[in-house]
Amino acid sequence: MNAVQGGTRRTGRGAGRAWVIAGLIGMAGVLAGCSGSASDSAGSYANDAADGGEEYYDEADSMSEASAAADSSTTTTTRSIIVTGEMYMTVEDPIAAADKATSIVEGAGGRIDARSETAADEWDGGSAWLTLRIPSDKLDAAVEDLRALGTVDEFSTSAADVTTEVIDLDAKISTLRASTDRIEALLADAEKIADIISLEDELASRQAELQSLEAQQRGLDDQVSLSTIDLSLTTEPVVIIEEDSPSNFWDGLVSGWNGLITFLSAALVILGVLLPWLALAALIAVGVILLVRARKARKAPAPASAAPAAAAPAAPAAADPFETTGPPEPR
Repeated sequence: MNAVQGGTRRTGRGAGRAWVIAGLIGMAGVLAGCSGSASDSAGSYANDAADGGEEYYDEADSMSEASAAADSSTTTTTRSIIVTGEMYMTVEDPIAAADKATSIVEGAGGRIDARSETAADEWDGGSAWLTLRIPSDKLDAAVEDLRALGTVDEFSTSAADVTTEVIDLDAKISTLRASTDRIEALLADAEKIADIISLEDELASRQAELQSLEAQQRGLDDQVSLSTIDLSLTTEPVVIIEEDSPSNFWDGLVSGWNGLITFLSAALVILGVLLPWLALAALIAVGVILLVRARKARKAPAPASAAPAAAAPAAPAAADPFETTGPPEPR
């Protein structure tokens, strides 16, 4: 019994030792694996760090290059300037000078948008008006050539910066073109009738807007690339000098006769102007006189009937021969 128990105890102790040895071996393996994985992880981390550093530097380089390109594009962007001006000149022959100005502008690569001419007469030597479109980069040289045609009385120019408008217009056109391309792609893949109709309507609207923007872009480009100068060509006014005083008898007689004719002509003109008024005044005066006479005739009393004839005076009595009428006449 004791032997059996002793054997059993020995067997339990051996099994425990075996488990302890196996645990130690397992722990050693785990530690070895951890150390190996740690070293592998460290190596991979180092490699990743190296690769990441290279990518970081590549990205930094690309960002710096992009920034430099952006700065370069900003600094190298040309300004869009619309130049307009007016030039007034006095020349001997406006028509011939207009022909020379046309040759100068066309030689510089420009064009004439408008031209008007006035023929010479006895009071004026004629004139010409032109609208010149000159390339912006050749404007100064062309103006110097135009100055040689005559005397420049006035010259002025003005500039308008439309760089922002041009950039905004370009961006709108690019965006609208991309949107139009997407709608066309959707239209090509559409199968339902409703989708096709809706996409076609949207595509037509976008294309109309795109054409309008492109027309505005062409107009701006034309104004920027070609400066506009209005050129006026005139001559000195014709001055006619007349002698004020006659130099001899015949000239004096002619001058006096001309003065008389001028006076009579002016008097007749004045009489012709006043005659209708005088006739009207005469009619009014006659009417007033007749009216006054009629009123006086109504106010006068009717004439009295004739009185009976007065009795004839009595005949004187016969004189008494013995009656003395006065003292005797002296002898």
